[in-house]
Amino acid sequence: MSLTSKLWTTAIVSTLIAGAAEFNLESFIKHSLVKNPQVKIQKLKVIAEEPLPGHPDWKAYMFTMELSFRGKKQTIPDTLFVNQKEQLVSLDLIDLRTGRDLKETIRPTLSQSYYDAKHLVAGHADAPHKIVVFSDPQCPFCIGYVPGLVKEVKAHPDKLALYYYHMPLLSLHPVSETLTRVMEYLQSQGKTDEAFKLYKLKIDPRTRDEKKILAAIKKQLGIEITPSEIDKPEYKKAVQADIQKAREMMVRGTPTVFFNGKYDANRNAYKKYLK
Repeated sequence: MSLTSKLWTTAIVSTLIAGAAEFNLESFIKHSLVKNPQVKIQKLKVIAEEPLPGHPDWKAYMFTMELSFRGKKQTIPDTLFVNQKEQLVSLDLIDLRTGRDLKETIRPTLSQSYYDAKHLVAGHADAPHKIVVFSDPQCPFCIGYVPGLVKEVKAHPDKLALYYYHMPLLSLHPVSETLTRVMEYLQSQGKTDEAFKLYKLKIDPRTRDEKKILAAIKKQLGIEITPSEIDKPEYKKAVQADIQKAREMMVRGTPTVFFNGKYDANRNAYKKYLK
């Protein structure tokens, strides 16, 4: 059985340009993928090119696109799968043996730059095992995962170090625009424990009114913060920098976890080191 018969493409599979010696990502995206004339590609950045584990004829191209559409700009991370041998390109591949979407199983290798002191929230920096988490304090999955992760790392500081990055999913939880700035402010004041109390906040995730959000934080958590304290440019820039870091690691949802530099789809690789 050929390799392509073991993989089923869920997106339209396109043939590569006949006779092309090498696949050109930028050319393919501009001429075959983005066909809407109103969409302009401002910048294309290749994050990584990696062979697909277990499928040697396929390569995964991970990249970000800075697009403008009707005056609005956005940065989109995505992955293309290329089989140069059979001249195939696909946006998605599903392994029929496991049923797994291969786009959700592969990420770039995390660089050492992500282990910086500013993002260390638990454990010791010189611990042998490093965890990086991208999270949104209003994401239901994050609420069920991150507080427990922080607690476990704190209980094993000589084994684990936890680095936290904001990834607010604003289309789902507009309230997180304010909450992430509050967390940044509290962390800058050395109040990391208080920052993670925001995971306990009960509030409509669609709330945008800053004063109502701060009032809820005060009432429920006993943390008093004024708008002037969180409306400083450095906090907004810090959150945006985290979002950019997330895009560079192809983060599409939360919580996304990396353990010792590798994507941890099950989010529990660290547990075997706690015994």
